[in-house]
Amino acid sequence: MILRDSDPVKLRSATAADIASIMDLERASPTAAHWTEAQYRQAVQPGQDYAPRLVFVVKASPDSGEGVGCSLECDLLGFLVARPVVPEWELENIVVAPAARRNGLGRQLVEALLSTAQNTKSESVFLEVRESNVAARNLYQKMGFEQTGRSKSYYADPIEDAILYRRKVK
Repeated sequence: MILRDSDPVKLRSATAADIASIMDLERASPTAAHWTEAQYRQAVQPGQDYAPRLVFVVKASPDSGEGVGCSLECDLLGFLVARPVVPEWELENIVVAPAARRNGLGRQLVEALLSTAQNTKSESVFLEVRESNVAARNLYQKMGFEQTGRSKSYYADPIEDAILYRRKVK
């Protein structure tokens, strides 16, 4: 799938109806953080015992040509999960569908998080990413994130270092 500037996509807050699609997309991405359905449900519909999270999804619109015959919105193209850790935000998970990568959707999701961080008067956004995830690391660096450290053997399956990034919010 190659998206053009004229192809409509919709970025919005996730709902409980998106959880199955989020999980399908996450399972198809080996570099993603793998969460349970209950964890996504808590992220989308936090209760009193759970910290609120920000969950955005990007979906193709019906007239994008990809989802002929769909009604309101078509395929899930990506999602982002973040949580406030006052005075910062932590980007916990971000996935873009393999067929939709390199079309600016990851950038749109991160920009939405940065905008939220700015609107909440937060100081910065931080994250960790697999060392081998070169595409994500390049995106973060292009968006002004700076490498701040490394966590040895942070990830399992396979065991791999995490590279830590942070970006101050202007």
